[in-house]
Amino acid sequence: MNTDNLYEHRFPAHVHAQRARLWQVLCRRVLQRFIRPEDVVIDLGAGMCEFINHVQCKRKIAIDAHPRARSFAAPGVHVIVGDVLQVLDRIGDAVTDVVFCSNFLEHLPDKKHVSRVLAEVYRILVPGGRLLVIQPNIRVAYREYWDFFDHYVPLSDRSLREAVEAAGFEVILLKPRFLPFTTVTRWPKPAWLFHLYLSLPPLQWLLGKQLLLVAAKPARAEAATAETAA
Repeated sequence: MNTDNLYEHRFPAHVHAQRARLWQVLCRRVLQRFIRPEDVVIDLGAGMCEFINHVQCKRKIAIDAHPRARSFAAPGVHVIVGDVLQVLDRIGDAVTDVVFCSNFLEHLPDKKHVSRVLAEVYRILVPGGRLLVIQPNIRVAYREYWDFFDHYVPLSDRSLREAVEAAGFEVILLKPRFLPFTTVTRWPKPAWLFHLYLSLPPLQWLLGKQLLLVAAKPARAEAATAETAA
């Protein structure tokens, strides 16, 4: 699919600054706790690089199929443009500490591709490395999920957990209701309001239609690999 016009219509220029402010808050308040200063972090389907631009870590890598990611990346972010699976296939084993993706898996062609991506992510993560996922939860966003033309794979908190565990990960945090379905509106959202939202779990349970999943590659995977090699 040629997504140029689609994304220009979905994310007009006037919402970029608003979204960047919200992501800055989200990274500082929630996501940074899973990322250490010395970590290497990969952002899959980085899009406008809103996560990777704001997280604090040693090395930042953004992977996206569209060259426009280069224009959004902040200084210090290494952008790789290409098919995600082909790019992952070129990355060595156990070389990154954190892999993040937001609103990405549902855009893959089918569940087979989801499983392949998760398997590749598992391979490139160091033992103890973390996978962070934010995405729409079809179990609570069934009315809105198909309003986006490029959504292909329906995933819920339960089915995603199954897929992640089948890939070998251990789920350490799963919030079925985390963020609202979309942050794109006609009117700007002040950062203080988003701070308040993140401070009130009952509000997230009421309004959240995107899930947050954090999973880890077991540390014992290193020992298992060594035993296999022996």
